[in-house]
Amino acid sequence: MMEKLKIGFVGAGWMGSVQMQRICKRNDAEILALFEKNIERGKEVLRNLGLSETLLISDYNDIINNKDIDAVWLVSPNSFHGPQSIAAMQAGKHVFSEKPCATKFDDFCKQIELEKANPNLKTFVDYILYFDSLEERLRKMVADGVFGKITQIQVNYRHPVNIAGDKVWKLSKETMGDAIGMGINHAISVIIYAMQNQAKPVAVYATKLKSQVREFEAEPIYNIMIKFDNGATGFCFGNIDNGNGYDAYHNLFGTEGGFIFESQIDRPYKVRYWSNKTTGGKWIRPLDKENSGDLAWPQDTTTPDSGNVVEHQTGSCVSHFIDCIKNNEKSPLSFVNSQTIAEIGWAAQMSAALNKEVNLPLDWNEAKRFFKE
Repeated sequence: MMEKLKIGFVGAGWMGSVQMQRICKRNDAEILALFEKNIERGKEVLRNLGLSETLLISDYNDIINNKDIDAVWLVSPNSFHGPQSIAAMQAGKHVFSEKPCATKFDDFCKQIELEKANPNLKTFVDYILYFDSLEERLRKMVADGVFGKITQIQVNYRHPVNIAGDKVWKLSKETMGDAIGMGINHAISVIIYAMQNQAKPVAVYATKLKSQVREFEAEPIYNIMIKFDNGATGFCFGNIDNGNGYDAYHNLFGTEGGFIFESQIDRPYKVRYWSNKTTGGKWIRPLDKENSGDLAWPQDTTTPDSGNVVEHQTGSCVSHFIDCIKNNEKSPLSFVNSQTIAEIGWAAQMSAALNKEVNLPLDWNEAKRFFKE
């Protein structure tokens, strides 16, 4: 049996503190060090978790050079994910990274190269919607052919990200990266994993718009079209600048049925679908027991209703990564296995700037030239 997984944790903000809570509830993992630049916040989080304040360190290298640490857990600002994960992998550490995995294309390439060169290392990018009950059910329904051949799929990410207080760094292009990495990639991940058993993405066309309400340095509004090799099309409206609530609208259509999720509609009316194979071609609402009968989903089924990621499946993603290390298994959300999602993000930036379609898999040489300009 594996000894306790020893973790070096980076970032004790809102999301980081919640993930630390989830780790501390497990008996097979422990936090050996916390790197948090805000000393008072770091101490407070450690105290609240019943951990010693002596775990707080002031130099990230103290984690990298600690031979007792097995895994590095990154919940730092976006621009640090690339350099910190690369240093950790070069030191032989497993890596959990909040999304995006990198804000520099060269860092992204290095992450992929390091994982391929070190197959024993386990990596993870936190596309947390992967663990939502609705998304799990949707993936299985598509895989089971409930909707036939998918021809069109739309998933939105419209949510004004929090820039209050110490989160003002999200306005900076240098620190934030781009709007796709700030949240729109959640929607892209849903599209790609829903389609994974049917088709592969082959091209991206995107447009973007400068901020209209708040002072983002990077363009916070994107419209992304994804072409698949079976002729299907995916579409994502992304906007982190403004909105009225959280819009994670799903609309999937196939040759045998369709599926709609509306995040702002009251439960049990959020979800409806029809299928020639399972519902006799009639629309049903699976969260409404009276409407859907034997096809009703369990009442504890989660749905992505809010931008408050703490309400999402944080415990599931934490457990998933730890279990991947314990069981020596690669996560479907590893740097390499989620590479397509990141490449769609890079391709969308290129497409929007060049006003042309960009093919997938991404031509790394072409992308490196573009992102150096």
